Amino acid sequence: MKMMSSINTWKPDSYDNKLGFVSELGKGVVDLLHPKENERVLDLGCGTGDLSNEIAKRGASVVGIDMSPSMIEKAKTKYPEIEFYVRDAQNFSMEGRFDAVFSNAALHWMKNASQVVECVWNVLNNGGRFVVEFGGKGNVETIIKAMSHIFQNDYGINASERNPWFFPSIGEYSHLLEEKGFRVCFAQHFDRPTLLKDGKHGINHWLTNLCDDFFKDFTESEKILVYKKVTETVKKDLFHDGSFYADYKRIRIMAIKP
Repeated sequence: MKMMSSINTWKPDSYDNKLGFVSELGKGVVDLLHPKENERVLDLGCGTGDLSNEIAKRGASVVGIDMSPSMIEKAKTKYPEIEFYVRDAQNFSMEGRFDAVFSNAALHWMKNASQVVECVWNVLNNGGRFVVEFGGKGNVETIIKAMSHIFQNDYGINASERNPWFFPSIGEYSHLLEEKGFRVCFAQHFDRPTLLKDGKHGINHWLTNLCDDFFKDFTESEKILVYKKVTETVKKDLFHDGSFYADYKRIRIMAIKP
């Protein structure tokens, strides 16, 4: 697999306002983590810190890391009592060890998955757990297919070469974990149609916040035209009761470092 770093420009205010469902739905992953009093937890790809705060409210000591300086700046502003650092989850080390590493909606941005697993292993205590949710095989497939068709037909561009995401099967990701030495004790791959805010404009917001890699050399007017075409293409499958629902397929995993 060709490795690439995403060039997505993260917009913290828009992310919180338009994609707040990411953190809200991630609370179920916090339940799976079941943080305990005084545990030390690393939140990998913490974004603007909402789930780091949720973990802290349950009694754990939390450190959050994210590759985006703007997201970390917003997290520090929102939750000044929590430690946040700019780090690349594909190549990081931390002071001390952790009882758990947590991640929600971030691992699919990290194509060098084996290196992520290596780094997580290195910061976990023996007996520590790695609890995650991220996009799995087939995630947002309807939207990606629509973009790919429009890119190829209208611009002669192969969208797959710009795709920043890694959406594995349970088997693929479990194999990476087991190969390192983790014991996978829970794994689930499930459909989760996800309501996008602002009715008929939901696809626009989603593309604007998450798809810079696909549109890296497009003008604003070209983007608007493609956004409109994508919206029209996916409407028959994803528009229900006045709103768009992204065709999310998620993986949840818990793995233990023996």
